[in-house]
Amino acid sequence: MSRNVLGAGLLAAAVLTGGCATKKYVQETTTQATTPIQAKVDQATEQNTKQDQQITQLQGDVKGADERAQSGISGAKEQAMTAQNHAGEAMNKANQANDLANKDSQEIAALRQSVGNLDDYKKVADATIQFAFNKYALTDQDKADLDNLAATSAKNKRYFIALEGFTDQVGSKQYNEALSRKRADAVAQYLVAKHDIPIFRIHTIGLGEEKLVDDGRTKAARAKNRRVEVKVFSADESYSVSQLKTQSQPSQPQ
Repeated sequence: MSRNVLGAGLLAAAVLTGGCATKKYVQETTTQATTPIQAKVDQATEQNTKQDQQITQLQGDVKGADERAQSGISGAKEQAMTAQNHAGEAMNKANQANDLANKDSQEIAALRQSVGNLDDYKKVADATIQFAFNKYALTDQDKADLDNLAATSAKNKRYFIALEGFTDQVGSKQYNEALSRKRADAVAQYLVAKHDIPIFRIHTIGLGEEKLVDDGRTKAARAKNRRVEVKVFSADESYSVSQLKTQSQPSQPQ
């Protein structure tokens, strides 16, 4: 009986001891098996984290590159538009310069033609209008003489009238020049107002005491110098040259 009990106890102890050893072995085996797997999982997680960071950084770089590209495109477009505007302005200036050059060429050609045609103009009529001392108003006789001259000028198609005003030697040079211009202007005003002669056909100048007809010091000599010489020039070939020289007497005493 004692032997059986002892054997059973030893058997139970062996079973218990073996059970504990098996459990520990299983735990150790499990731990050894899972440790590499966990390491690989951790490594994979770390790699995924790095990849996510790299992807995020790459996305940021791509976004930055796209923004820079868009900015560069906008800048290039703006520069292209600016260059196009400058090119348009340059073209407009070139066209304006070309138009101005053409206009100048036409005006020069017209001027050359006009100068060339001056030789075609011949004096076809003239008259001398006398004035009283220090006066520039026209008398009735002066107006009648100008009426005859205007009737003669009306026969021409291409003509112009030259008016040269003069004074005697009395007075200052500046005063006499101004007075001689007033006398020429008075004749021009009458021809334009009374006979509708275009103003562009009339050329006036005041020469003061230049070109004296008589350099004497008498009243008669001075009276001859107070005058406006009217000359009509025409380029019409059909018109026969005529001379209408008239001398009107001063309306006031000398």
